Amino acid sequence: MQLIITDAWLAKTKTVHLGGFKLSLIGFVFVVSLITFGGFLHTWVYSSGLVDKMVSLGILNSSPIATVATGSVNERYVKENLAALAQKLGDLQARVDQVESLAQRVSGLAGVPLKETTNSLGKGGLFLPPSELGIEHLDALINQMDEKSSQYLDHLTVVESTLFDQKIKKMMLPTQRPVANALIGSKFGWRADPFNGKTSLHTGLDFAAPIGTPIMAAAVGSVVTSEHHYAYGNMVEIDHGNDLVTRYAHASKILVKKGDLVKRGQVIALVGSTGRSTGPHLHFEVMMQGQFQDPSRFLATSEKLMPNTISQK
Repeated sequence: MQLIITDAWLAKTKTVHLGGFKLSLIGFVFVVSLITFGGFLHTWVYSSGLVDKMVSLGILNSSPIATVATGSVNERYVKENLAALAQKLGDLQARVDQVESLAQRVSGLAGVPLKETTNSLGKGGLFLPPSELGIEHLDALINQMDEKSSQYLDHLTVVESTLFDQKIKKMMLPTQRPVANALIGSKFGWRADPFNGKTSLHTGLDFAAPIGTPIMAAAVGSVVTSEHHYAYGNMVEIDHGNDLVTRYAHASKILVKKGDLVKRGQVIALVGSTGRSTGPHLHFEVMMQGQFQDPSRFLATSEKLMPNTISQK
């Protein structure tokens, strides 16, 4: 092969002869340079994040090359963030264990036992730091936490229902003092009848107070009696469910009627001295399945009854 080189300024011509060996050597050097440049260009494109930007902008979305590039970017992204994801899952696992411990304590208070779980059993095994965990391990851990959280949610729902039932039952127990700041006259039990002096059973508590003092419902319930009785005078009876009834006697005025729903602390009557009574007071009774009970057992335990200073019926 012969090349003729002409210099326009010097008006000279130079002839270069290239044999087969020289041409092969030049071709080899060109191919190696091209491959080296291509490798450098590939490395620069990926290290500079150019592919990421092109994919995010949608430039590579329409070609097969884009699919390969996107897959490579996603795989690299997953690998780079695998350790951080594993650490976050470890923190979440610790919180799930804390929720389990809390569920056990709350269950004990509610009287609803929590089934034994793996957290309460012996544990052990090989220590694998987050960098050595694979996608399969993380997926299994996520599924395990999802199952445990679902179990705790179902159990805590039962606990909530139980606590709600207990709260309702407590609200329906006559623990509210029916007359505020009143002295206790005759207590529940045997005593000398104030009219004839003979021994008789006093079936309730007497709260001494001026006429017109508000009388409050001791618990939530339904009014079943609102009438005048020859012995109890103007009286109100409230049914609290479960065969539990309270009676409020000797009132000067009744403020509710049969069938009314009343809440704890609602004013239902005013203190008086109607019926078989020696002076203004409230005669308060509690009956369970028709049997008289000591009202002091139902009143709030934090409340101390005031001393017996007046004896009335």
